[in-house]
Amino acid sequence: MKKPLVVLTGPTAVGKTDLSIMLAKKINGEIISADSMQVYKYMDIGSAKIMPDEMQGVKHYLVDELYPDEEFNIYRFKQMADGALEQIYANGHIPIVTGGTGFYIQALLYDIDFTENEADTGYRQQLEKLALEKGAEYLHSMLMQCDTEAAAAIHPNNTKRVVRALEYYRLTGQKISEHNETEKSKESPYNFAYVVLNRERKVLYERIEKRIDIMLKKGLVDEVKRLKDMGYTRDMVSMQGLGYKEILDYLNGQITLDEAEYILKRDTRHFAKRQLTWFRREKDVCWFDMDDKTDEQILNEILEILAKKNIIDNNLPVNA
Repeated sequence: MKKPLVVLTGPTAVGKTDLSIMLAKKINGEIISADSMQVYKYMDIGSAKIMPDEMQGVKHYLVDELYPDEEFNIYRFKQMADGALEQIYANGHIPIVTGGTGFYIQALLYDIDFTENEADTGYRQQLEKLALEKGAEYLHSMLMQCDTEAAAAIHPNNTKRVVRALEYYRLTGQKISEHNETEKSKESPYNFAYVVLNRERKVLYERIEKRIDIMLKKGLVDEVKRLKDMGYTRDMVSMQGLGYKEILDYLNGQITLDEAEYILKRDTRHFAKRQLTWFRREKDVCWFDMDDKTDEQILNEILEILAKKNIIDNNLPVNA
């Protein structure tokens, strides 16, 4: 029998955190964060990290676990998340995967294999040097020549993934897009419900801008300054996250604070749009529009879905 797994996701600032806590308390769940930034210590404000007093006693995994100079990528996420799943099942609880990184969710949900080929360190360093010398667009154009599907799916500025795709092609002679498509076609080993929360575009963008205003008031600039003073630099994966690279550029005198705020709001809106595009491509997804319903109404509808899928027992009372 397949083990149960709940995915509760959606674009940034849509309202995932509160609903995930409500759901976990109802179904005796524990939460795995599928977020590329909340895993880092000291990066609380810019990542909109859930804090211990907000967890309401619900166990969270992959939050506040790594230092900012440690690399966190799809391989590390999969390794850590698999360990979290094992622990949650051992506790007799239901895992709830929440966060907005669709690639991470897909890897976990379909148990996608990313480790069958060893890295070619020399070639990787050569590509990274090319990116520094000629720019991210140049590297992306190299990928376009050998794997147009991967190039279309990977943003030119995501140098890590572009390098990995080029590296994979050189190592195997196979396009990484074909490999990923094969892995995606696998049947999930879990009895899962995949819930995506959404809001009307204008409302979502207003929530994003309001969230960033609050981050700045709560001390985002001071948080990034502390990280900089601790020796964390722009070339680290963590410091390239939204909210950190923009403020770091301001602290380094490259842009004004107003410009940093404008860029952060603009790029976060673009990020939300890309997240929605990703989720629309996924299969077996249940969409919920949060504009017309309360969190309680959505929660009850999610519980109905979980009962129909036999993820929870419809005849048993859920936790208060």
